[in-house]
Amino acid sequence: MSAVSKESCAWLGLGGNIGDVKAALQQALRLLNTHPEIAVAKVSPLYKTPPWGVEDQPWFLNCCAQIVTNLSPEDLLEVCQDAERQGKRERTVRWGPRTIDVDIIAFDGVEQVEQRLTIPHPRATQRDFVMIPLADIAPELVISGKSVGDWADAMDSKKLELELESKDWWQT
Repeated sequence: MSAVSKESCAWLGLGGNIGDVKAALQQALRLLNTHPEIAVAKVSPLYKTPPWGVEDQPWFLNCCAQIVTNLSPEDLLEVCQDAERQGKRERTVRWGPRTIDVDIIAFDGVEQVEQRLTIPHPRATQRDFVMIPLADIAPELVISGKSVGDWADAMDSKKLELELESKDWWQT
């Protein structure tokens, strides 16, 4: 993997709704944190959220994380997809049930539209299950010209249930 020349912050969205999702999220965050080019800096509380896209499926558990990395966005994507593979992610139905999902929401100063990776995530600002947990750890982060805090304030937070308020839930 090729590293970038400086440390960058990136913000990830994690979720799942099949199996022991909390354990899968913990495993993914720990895998990221043990990578030599990644440090997990902040993790949001864990939220229980209704499905998005395909609605006839179990509710999700979702969180967001801020990481510090020397990896390029493309190399970070590889690490995130490896965490999904280790969490037994199967890509069968778009927006369908999954054991784990790890998305790059934003990456320090990077805006790109590529077939494999678009940053910022193209639908992040439409998703309460991304903006509300992200606002817990990065309310001043600007995505698409507006702060995450402002995006979150415009969302219907009543649909989300706080599952675990502690921000160190992933380390227990």
